[in-house]
Amino acid sequence: MNFKRRTIVFEAADIEAESAFWAGLLDGSVEAKDGWHNVWVDGDWHLAVQLVPDHVPPVWPEGGPSQQVHLDFYLEDLEAAHEKTLKLGGRLLKAVDDPAARKGFRVYADPAGHTFCLAWP
Repeated sequence: MNFKRRTIVFEAADIEAESAFWAGLLDGSVEAKDGWHNVWVDGDWHLAVQLVPDHVPPVWPEGGPSQQVHLDFYLEDLEAAHEKTLKLGGRLLKAVDDPAARKGFRVYADPAGHTFCLAWP
């Protein structure tokens, strides 16, 4: 099959906060439409946020609803990414025991509660 576009869409009750978070974290911009926001990075479409007024955030690591899906971002400067994530409204859910380890990750939630990892190789 020849797909024309692959779409990652986050559901959120507050699409302004959600799209601003992802655009800020990815150094992108938001194209707002009715009930739908596109996040662009370097002129390319990266993801979207769809308005779902009754959105229920996942609860991780315990409880339900489960996280269902998450994103991993690999980077060199974990501390800078950590500070930026918190400044934009993200929440740290799980920190690695040894940040000096050769590889590892930290688990965060975006403003709508979707989980993602900041990792280093």
